[in-house]
Amino acid sequence: MEDVELSELLHRVGRRLRHGYAHRLAPLGVNPGQARALRALAGADRPLRMVQLADELRIVPRSVTPVIDTLEQAGLVRREVDPANRRSTLVVITPAGREMHERSREARRQAGQDLFAVLSEDQRDQLKELLGVVDGQPR
Repeated sequence: MEDVELSELLHRVGRRLRHGYAHRLAPLGVNPGQARALRALAGADRPLRMVQLADELRIVPRSVTPVIDTLEQAGLVRREVDPANRRSTLVVITPAGREMHERSREARRQAGQDLFAVLSEDQRDQLKELLGVVDGQPR
């Protein structure tokens, strides 16, 4: 194997994973950014304010608006006035949005399964453990 830095290999693999994920999402009618928003909303224990969703996604608040506009037009989320602060807007995931979240989650799992199929089960477990250590997750 050529002399490639670990960071470059990780970047290449991540790019291939993102491409495979986007390819699997396309027939569902959502893109990775929209799927991330649905994942954040589905994982929250309550509806999120737009600004909270932007924080969760690590994007600026104005960037979350077109994502939510598209998801709302598709019936996957709805906006509601925040009863605690009438100037704020809550984003509520709909039942169709939860279903789309599950489908996009399966698309992500399948993209990873396709990419890592060249590894044995033991190698996949070892890679998962090593990446968890790098990510700071306890063993």
